[in-house]
Amino acid sequence: MQAHATTRGTAGVTRRGFLLGAGGIGAGLALAGCAPLGGSSSRPETITFYVSKPEVIGYFDDVIARFHDSQSTIRVVRDSTSSMSANFVRNRPPDLGCWNYNFSVAPFVEHGALTDLSDLPQAATINPDLWPLLEQTADYPGRRSALPYSVTAASVIYDKRRFAEQGLDVPTTWSEFADVCERLVRAGIAPIYGTFKDNWTIAQGMFDYSIGGMVDVPSTFAALQRAGTSVGTGSAPSFTKAFAAPMERMTQLLEWHQAGAASRGYGDGNTAFAKGQAAMYLQGPWALGEIAKTNPDMDLGTFPLPVTDDPADRKVRVNVDLALWIPEASRKQEAAREFLSFLMSPAVNDRYNADNNGFGVRRDAPPASNPALAGMQSYYDDAAFFLGASQLIPAEIPVANYAQSIAFGGDPQRQLRTLDADWARLALRSAA
Repeated sequence: MQAHATTRGTAGVTRRGFLLGAGGIGAGLALAGCAPLGGSSSRPETITFYVSKPEVIGYFDDVIARFHDSQSTIRVVRDSTSSMSANFVRNRPPDLGCWNYNFSVAPFVEHGALTDLSDLPQAATINPDLWPLLEQTADYPGRRSALPYSVTAASVIYDKRRFAEQGLDVPTTWSEFADVCERLVRAGIAPIYGTFKDNWTIAQGMFDYSIGGMVDVPSTFAALQRAGTSVGTGSAPSFTKAFAAPMERMTQLLEWHQAGAASRGYGDGNTAFAKGQAAMYLQGPWALGEIAKTNPDMDLGTFPLPVTDDPADRKVRVNVDLALWIPEASRKQEAAREFLSFLMSPAVNDRYNADNNGFGVRRDAPPASNPALAGMQSYYDDAAFFLGASQLIPAEIPVANYAQSIAFGGDPQRQLRTLDADWARLALRSAA
């Protein structure tokens, strides 16, 4: 779920010494697909494949076994426990990585630690609208340092049965959304289920949705990057100015959440929403499987949160959930490229996205398979999407805490001024 540094990275704050002080290397390497490899008299070349998401380890173990069955020259060892920083420091990174393309991978990209994959045939198959997402998060000039593997899109999840019972249409403007919420309130139904106890749910939800629907996220962060240490209430680019209107929307959204939202966490929200305790839920597709555990027959849909009165402003929040990369330090790059090509084959890549509620990354990728995601498909196809602002603010700045403070009733302008000061301070420290 739903998380930069010298040249053209995320929010324009330079990071130095990203590999210093790393911890030890984890010992938990898992050998997947251990059946003997027949048909070859020579010893197969062994590569290490790092997978960052524990919930999809089983899928990739199965893929590794299939890869072993398809050839006899390369053996893949799957690793999910090692420390990447420690491995890079000791010049022993994995030969191939499959990692969330967020804060954690950005330093390796921006220091040129990953190889250029632009010459691979698979790079030419990628939807061109996705490259700007990778570049906005982390980039090394002249390289395609990673290939996107899966994109997650998030918006408003809604209970279709509740909407139908109340005669409600999916809103396309802020005024329509406000009307839907007020009609639900009059019917005694909580419009939105909130889980404010877990601050990340606010950051990826109300905070990001409100900003992304009103602000040009890439140009705003580019301006903040250029401003660097001068960001503040008196500067042309600032969080205080750029995010003022979205935070006003966010405070309005608070009125339409259930009582007790401040004490409810993510797990509470999944269960409560599955039991029909609200009509809408501001969560990503990772929640769909959790909701289904309680109510597998629930008829769900999705739509982008409209925060202006222009329907053309609607967008969905996205993140590059997984991306593939090969380190410069790998001594087995050709073997790693062969396995990467296998992973990117349509049969393997499409199944991953179908099984994990992802959107495809290739030009010819099929639509999302889960019917609940259909409400976002046209926006994804038209590149009407944005990276969440909370994902573009360096991890040293506790933006999720600031979003939570607003949800708890804090003054939005005070939190934005703090954000300005944090940004400028981090830029100064990084430039020293």
